[in-house]
Amino acid sequence: MPGTAKAPEALREAGLFDRLASMGARDGGVVLPGRYIDDDETRDPAHVRNQEQLVDHTRRLAQRIGDVWSTGDTPVVIGGDCSVLLAAGLASARRGGTGLVHIDGHTDFRHPGNSDECASVAGEDLAAVVGLHRPAIADIDGRAPYFEPTRAAHLGHRDDDEHVDEARTVLGCAVSASRLASGGAAAAAAAALETAGESYWVQVDVDVLDPSVMPAVDSPDPGGIGADQLTELIGVLAPRAAGISVTVFDPDLDPDGACARILVDIIANGLAAAVS
Repeated sequence: MPGTAKAPEALREAGLFDRLASMGARDGGVVLPGRYIDDDETRDPAHVRNQEQLVDHTRRLAQRIGDVWSTGDTPVVIGGDCSVLLAAGLASARRGGTGLVHIDGHTDFRHPGNSDECASVAGEDLAAVVGLHRPAIADIDGRAPYFEPTRAAHLGHRDDDEHVDEARTVLGCAVSASRLASGGAAAAAAAALETAGESYWVQVDVDVLDPSVMPAVDSPDPGGIGADQLTELIGVLAPRAAGISVTVFDPDLDPDGACARILVDIIANGLAAAVS
């Protein structure tokens, strides 16, 4: 999504990189995405939007993630939209495989087997990384599935998510935002840890937050979790995470920077648990 491409610099300006640096992190640089093209009128219907640019960016970001791992460090990827999960998955598959904890206000489980409208990987990323999308997206370099479905846990969808029933049959576990809110972040994290195993990638789509907390997303659906719950989730999951990606914050919808500052606190305070 064009607006979300501005998130890394907006969060840098709001203090995120300084906060992480104070905990010992180093700046791993920028992997520029290809230019966004509105290609709905010209692309092959069997292709997703910006497919060529997306696949190229996936390979380049996967290489950068692998480079960080080669130094013994843990990558934190600041997106961008949820399509960056493809790169995390490709890098993980090249490494030999990890589990996945997918924290998102939607299951992102749309794929050609359940929809005739597949085009936006930002709403199809979880299905893609467990091997259910078209090969051009789900099997880059012959690495499908990037994450084994039984080691993939999803947390945070709304109760009316249209693909949750299928996700529950395919994934190791799926916990709704309402269950997470009533049972507590620690219990949800425990279920995810049991599913994902000793090493896993953590994908955080900030639309898991309720719009009263985080309206600066493209799909601000009511019924999300609070800032404290997301901070706690990250804090519990971060110490054993192979890597973390944070996506879908849109600075164009945050004119005064208030949402950026909230998100900086959530990310930095959550990750502090990994280095304390």
